[in-house]
Amino acid sequence: MISKYTFIILSFILCQSTSSTAQNKIKWHTWKEAVEKSQKTKKKIFVDIYTDWCGWCKKLDKTTFAEDHIAKYINENYYAVKFDAEMTEAVTIRGAEYNFVKSGVRGYHELAAYIMQGRMSYPTVAFLDEDLNMIQAIPGFQDVPTFEMMITYFGSNQHKTTPWNKYMAQYQKDIYFKD
Repeated sequence: MISKYTFIILSFILCQSTSSTAQNKIKWHTWKEAVEKSQKTKKKIFVDIYTDWCGWCKKLDKTTFAEDHIAKYINENYYAVKFDAEMTEAVTIRGAEYNFVKSGVRGYHELAAYIMQGRMSYPTVAFLDEDLNMIQAIPGFQDVPTFEMMITYFGSNQHKTTPWNKYMAQYQKDIYFKD
């Protein structure tokens, strides 16, 4: 018979390994990988812009990004890039090179500043089209229901024909009336 303490320790280990696995459900790419893959097989690019010190970024990883249906949709419809806004390596996209800029104690990456239009807020999620054109950058933590609406809105090209408020109202209505 398993002792109470052994059971607690085993439960803790299982929970830890499950949460670690959950964080790896989304297939993350480097910028180079995402751009190369997008040139071969067209998909939109989803970008999670984060920093190592950002608590809300970590919460986004542990909650919203850990959901099976979220990861599945992103993997099927986007090339996902996890982008540290303070990384020091250069990134080249569409012939333009973006570099790290030392500023204050930390600094920032020029590509993060470009995507976020100079509003350095973490986390920020961004959506690029199949030709690497910016669709939308959205700052702040996103809960599962809101994020689900976002990825389907951009992933299904609804942003081209339907205003966000109208899409959101219809999406919530469809969810509410599901059997």
